[in-house]
Amino acid sequence: MASVNKVILVGNLGRDPEMRTFPSGDQVANVTLATTDKWRDKQSGEPREHTEWHRLVFNGRLAEIAGQYLRKGSQIYVEGSIRTRKWQDQQTGQDRYSTEVRVDQMQMLGSRQGMGGPSDDGGDGFDAPRRAAPAPRTAPAARAPTAAAKPSSGFDDMDDDIPF
Repeated sequence: MASVNKVILVGNLGRDPEMRTFPSGDQVANVTLATTDKWRDKQSGEPREHTEWHRLVFNGRLAEIAGQYLRKGSQIYVEGSIRTRKWQDQQTGQDRYSTEVRVDQMQMLGSRQGMGGPSDDGGDGFDAPRRAAPAPRTAPAARAPTAAAKPSSGFDDMDDDIPF
């Protein structure tokens, strides 16, 4: 039986992206994302909430976009997969584990300030670079050949030998 490792999150960044550049020139951006569940307690009727923090890792072009446009408080939508890394604590020598979401696609949400408030320019709350640089650039390019290979649901896939 096949397995699936897919994560979809919508939340707010807890800090500015932490950028690293490797000698090869590749970039990695690490951020923390907060997702909050809100509900009303059935017994007391009081509102409750629970915030979960997620470690996100952006690679390549997504890392560049994250470093350039994302800031603490920015609201984003991400898709990716869960990865667990094993590393050794240099102080104690003990093995440690970090669970992260390796981001494949990202979409910036909210206003220019990333806080969900109105923009100060009277526009729609988004500036041109945000619209011009949605992160799912790499994944759709990889999927484009499969989408093009499928026949369309229009009249293109019908035979010319129609009897009427």
